[in-house]
Amino acid sequence: MNKHISLLIILVVAYLNLGAQNSTDKIDLESSLIQPKNIIKISDGHYFIDFGKAFFGNVEITPKAGQNDSLVFHLGEKLDSEFHIDRNPGATIRYRKSKMSGLIANQTTLPELVPYKRNTTGAAILLPDSIGTIIPFRYCEIENLKIPIEDLQIKQKALHYKFNDDAATFSSSNKMMDSIWDFCKHTIKATSFTGYYVDGDRERIPYEADAYINQLSHYSVDNNYEMAKRTNEYFIDNPTWPTEWLLHTVLMFYTDYMYTADIAPLQKYYDNLKLKTLMDLERADGLISSKSPKFTEALALKLGFKKGSKKIQDIIDWPPAQKDTGWKLATAEGERDGYEIVPVNTAINSFYYYNLKLMTEIAGFLDKKEDVAFFKQKAEKVKETINTKLLDTKKGYYIDGEGSTHSALHANMLPLAFDLVPEKHIASVTEFVKSRGMACSVYGSQYLLEGLYKNGEAQYAADLITSTTGDRNWWNMMNVGSTMAMEAWDLKYKPNSDWNHAWGTAPLNVITRYMWGIKPKTAGFKVAQIEPQLGDLSFSSIKAPTKNGFILAEFKKKNDKTDVYYITIPNNMSAEFILPKNVKKVFLNNKKVKNYDSYLNLKSGEHVIRIDH
Repeated sequence: MNKHISLLIILVVAYLNLGAQNSTDKIDLESSLIQPKNIIKISDGHYFIDFGKAFFGNVEITPKAGQNDSLVFHLGEKLDSEFHIDRNPGATIRYRKSKMSGLIANQTTLPELVPYKRNTTGAAILLPDSIGTIIPFRYCEIENLKIPIEDLQIKQKALHYKFNDDAATFSSSNKMMDSIWDFCKHTIKATSFTGYYVDGDRERIPYEADAYINQLSHYSVDNNYEMAKRTNEYFIDNPTWPTEWLLHTVLMFYTDYMYTADIAPLQKYYDNLKLKTLMDLERADGLISSKSPKFTEALALKLGFKKGSKKIQDIIDWPPAQKDTGWKLATAEGERDGYEIVPVNTAINSFYYYNLKLMTEIAGFLDKKEDVAFFKQKAEKVKETINTKLLDTKKGYYIDGEGSTHSALHANMLPLAFDLVPEKHIASVTEFVKSRGMACSVYGSQYLLEGLYKNGEAQYAADLITSTTGDRNWWNMMNVGSTMAMEAWDLKYKPNSDWNHAWGTAPLNVITRYMWGIKPKTAGFKVAQIEPQLGDLSFSSIKAPTKNGFILAEFKKKNDKTDVYYITIPNNMSAEFILPKNVKKVFLNNKKVKNYDSYLNLKSGEHVIRIDH
């Protein structure tokens, strides 16, 4: 029974209770029925079943014959020995035991699972009662089965949002990279079970930082954008308290517009997006602080916080330091690389600058000319102040904040990712960033990788993605047994972490958006940008979804001096193919390009590009 059967069953329109909001939303979810990959007999009546990958759901049982005696089911994500589910997996790794009174011939049933209180109450996105309790699991054990196992149809009933498995593919000459891409793609599908971008199974609550990375990765593997729009709207009235989480809101709305060209959300929420930049906290030199006396209850209410909510707080990566959490962490400073959090700090103001930069563009999309000038002026002022007060020009890289003498990875990778670094200091900031390695969390790796790719360090970034050294990498997630991206690199870095966190999928969207360089140049992919930085790969192919169809791209290195690209652009769009710097000759569709600039214009259809170095 190793054949994978994915039977899509459109559920009756589901009503999702939004916890504290006491409101509902209609979400179309789907259920896939997955056959076991392996069934092992442990002893008489005791069987171990492996479904291959973890999904959120339950097991569906259909017996050919009845059984009067009760039987026991164990579901879990983790093993503690071969063919044995870990009954006490720790952290937020899931396990549930269920007793069933018996089996009725030809009657399909599911074991009853005890819900976890934290993710089924309060602010959690609640599933409708018709779905029942679900958990993430890969493995199942059955005990006291009296009928032959051959007479029992058992399937993993996986709940997820509608998902086009064929919308995106990737392969390359680096098999570790391929495995990590597949691992992350599965994470995006499997964690979509609420129809919102939620943080993971521990809480099932949307958080802006989680949702942004989830959005980037989702857009890289499917061209269904409704889940992102729903989540973005959720944050208008349901912000979360970390300062830099709030500062992801503009990023999410901007990204949605660039991929979809749907201007309505920007029009509807423009004033709220201005608030979410936190520009009301600005002081005379342009910098902001969450400690500002300007953060009043009136401003908190405007931002969407409920009366009496705690004030916003600078987190600087997650988890924060041991002194803040009480956890015994692998590194006492948490995932902050020793970041010294001062009231006016570099990380928060880097996010603030990027917000202003994007708001300049958003104002332009809405033809608000005065606001374009307003935000442009603000962005330029913040950039100048950061580079005057927070850049140590003698060392050539940034300090953590005003009054600090310490320089953490985060204070430098964020300015690098957000195009804040003056050209003459890009090399020194980049070298400092490289000297710190992966000294950030799973979440922080998104910006580390972006900054590296944007500043000529494609190979180093690819090496971080595919690293098998130590435990701060995606290989370790797979090696410990997870089939979805984990919340943290390892349990020792976050003792309550889970094995199903979409914010751990940075490699997926970075491979599409930076390694292959496929992004929208203009809204709705009317014009795409393709800027490959494939490093030492000798071969790679990708299928990337857009609003208008699918971009197909293939790369083959003929020899050290010749690269060939095969690019297919969908109808109703064009693309700019950005050329590398060390080019001697360029051929497009077998014709030598004589007067090329930094890019080639590609119309819809098939193209062959040969580049001689």
